[in-house]
Amino acid sequence: MKIFDCTTFFDEKMMMDIRFNVLNKFVYKFIVVESLFSHSGQKKKINFKKTDYPNFKDKIEHIVIEREPENLIKENQIKKNELNKRLNSIKRIEQSYDYMSFGLKDAQDNDLIMLSDNDEIPNLEAINLNEIKNNFIIFEQLFFYYKFNLIYDKLKWSGTKACKKKNLTSLSDLRNLKNKKYPFWRIDTYFSKIKQTNLKIISNGGWHFTNVKTPEELFVKLSNFGHYDEFEISNLNLEKLKKKIRNKEVLYNHFADKKDKSRWDYDYKLKKMDDIFLPKYLIENKPKFKQWFD
Repeated sequence: MKIFDCTTFFDEKMMMDIRFNVLNKFVYKFIVVESLFSHSGQKKKINFKKTDYPNFKDKIEHIVIEREPENLIKENQIKKNELNKRLNSIKRIEQSYDYMSFGLKDAQDNDLIMLSDNDEIPNLEAINLNEIKNNFIIFEQLFFYYKFNLIYDKLKWSGTKACKKKNLTSLSDLRNLKNKKYPFWRIDTYFSKIKQTNLKIISNGGWHFTNVKTPEELFVKLSNFGHYDEFEISNLNLEKLKKKIRNKEVLYNHFADKKDKSRWDYDYKLKKMDDIFLPKYLIENKPKFKQWFD
């Protein structure tokens, strides 16, 4: 069984370096999809270069999206309904997943396809994938914020999702897989591609390192990522963002309704985590990443 690791890229060079080093000994091919457009539709340059990762360049397939999705909602319709911003963002995200399939042409039926955001790193050290007989896998991950050792302890993150090629309907279906194993008698599962009965949730499933950026870099990310429309109503400017990071406060309430503006008025404090729970590569190279440890 070969492992294909699929992810997207905006400008997260450090995170990709960590990802490649942590997963290299397990992964047959890294599939990296990058678009000439952000999720908000802003034109951008190509930021990913194989030459930045010389030790892994032979394993990397870099796929570039050169055009916008054809079915985007027109600007005049967006002005009538702001929710259409989010719908366009979803279309761009799904397009990036669809493009990953171009990197799977040499994958065989029993090869494992893993799908993650690039800051969701599965822990493949702690499991034997060959012993897992379930059709689908979700890696439940520790949720780190701003620094590699500051954890949001109220939430485990359902990050990386995986299945064998023969069970893959589409990368979008895999990404939207529900993090719940449904009982076999649930009739709706027979008609759903994202509700599964044959599912394995791995509790020690790795690490989600979110928003490990400078305040300036983070502001750019939040203004362009998939939920940029929600950030637009957050009332968070660069100075407020700096204050949140300085005070080690979670960015927003992950349990609140997305339409609730008050979810951004959240001051829950992050906890410092012992290094032993981090990937070996980070522990062994801590001086290299000292800026990103609290």
